[in-house]
Amino acid sequence: MTTHAPPSPSLPATATTRDGLALALTHWPLAAGGAPQGVVCLVHGLGEHAGRYAHVARFLNEAGWAVVAYDHRGHGRSPGPRGGLAQDDDLLHDLAAVIDTLRGTYPSQRLLVLGHSMGGVTVARFVSAWAQPAEDAPWRRPVDLCVLSSPALDIGLSGLQKGMLGSLGRLTPDLAVGNGLKPEWVCSDPAVVKRYVEDPLVHDRITARLTRFLLEGGETVHARASGWAVPTLLIYAGSDRCVRPAGSERFSAAAPRSLVTTKAYPHMAHEIFNEPDQATVLKDLGDWLAAH
Repeated sequence: MTTHAPPSPSLPATATTRDGLALALTHWPLAAGGAPQGVVCLVHGLGEHAGRYAHVARFLNEAGWAVVAYDHRGHGRSPGPRGGLAQDDDLLHDLAAVIDTLRGTYPSQRLLVLGHSMGGVTVARFVSAWAQPAEDAPWRRPVDLCVLSSPALDIGLSGLQKGMLGSLGRLTPDLAVGNGLKPEWVCSDPAVVKRYVEDPLVHDRITARLTRFLLEGGETVHARASGWAVPTLLIYAGSDRCVRPAGSERFSAAAPRSLVTTKAYPHMAHEIFNEPDQATVLKDLGDWLAAH
């Protein structure tokens, strides 16, 4: 008698936002018949897209985790003005919509949310709703584990820049401009930078509305850090020029050590999963997952 392994679970191609956008989803399931440890919702950074994390997803698959990633609105294969938001809290509602969608495929699996850079502050702000006292937000969803990769908890705005954001941002909140980040800041590997520059799905646009979300999201995470309630791995680049490492240091110092594990990589650039010594980062991630 011939037996066949059950097929890999299927996932819709998109998740629908509250304002009707179809966010592009990418699914890395386990091999047919594999029973996952849980499912990872992977949240990418500013100007990039989920496809740049295929190697991270494969590593997580090998560790027994299914992976679902999505392109933010205005990014990658998803619709919307490049680098823009329709409303200030769109990224939080969008993440909730993606989680609701993946729950249709993985209804009872543990959920780990992993965010890098802009995705890192989005995930941190999302998870901060469970910090005590809990926040009754409409986008709040249960999360079992959290990983923050070089999160944009401090985007390095000066007092003057914050003042300009407050004034000009109210007048032209949706005007997209260059984000001011140089491609060579992204990674110390020239090959990675070359692929980044040549990638047609990568852009350098950002609006005042999105900038304000990054600023205020980071401030809220810091304010709620002492009541943190979700087991979290914080991994960040010590030589980051895209976001300030001080933001990660401040969060780590304020959060409960029993819940937040911190790993800093002093000589790495922003994209720690793409650095020449990425194997060290992936091993630390794997070890933390094994312990949880």
